Amino acid sequence: MKYYIDERNCKVTENMENEINDKIEYWIEIAAYDLATAKALLETKRFLYVGFMCHQVIEKMLKAMFVIKFPTETPPYTHDLLKLAKVTSLCEKMSPDQNKFIDTLGPLNIESRYPSVKEKIFSTLSKERCKLIINKTEGLFQWIKNQL
Repeated sequence: MKYYIDERNCKVTENMENEINDKIEYWIEIAAYDLATAKALLETKRFLYVGFMCHQVIEKMLKAMFVIKFPTETPPYTHDLLKLAKVTSLCEKMSPDQNKFIDTLGPLNIESRYPSVKEKIFSTLSKERCKLIINKTEGLFQWIKNQL
């Protein structure tokens, strides 16, 4: 059981603990939903959005970790996975492969929204590559969940 300080009363409160646990559970549940969505998109060959959803999975898991590290703060409004990994101190715990994968996911979120780069990104996303991205996302999802 984790305890948090109620800054107004300078004591641990059960309400605060429940609220934080609810926030963490929210991020985990929506990340799991996004992972299921990525898998469904793979089956329908919507490869561009497989990458986008996998990025969302990891972003949301990093935001769950942010809630643990900074229970009185709101996760930053950013899609920058590297920034989130650094601020939560997970970056130092991640393997080189996990850090490289975070770099791979970055462009799949932002750049996939712009018409000038959509075709370029789409051309790199085969069914096999998307399966690999999903598998690595699933592994990183579980690894981060175990860190929570």
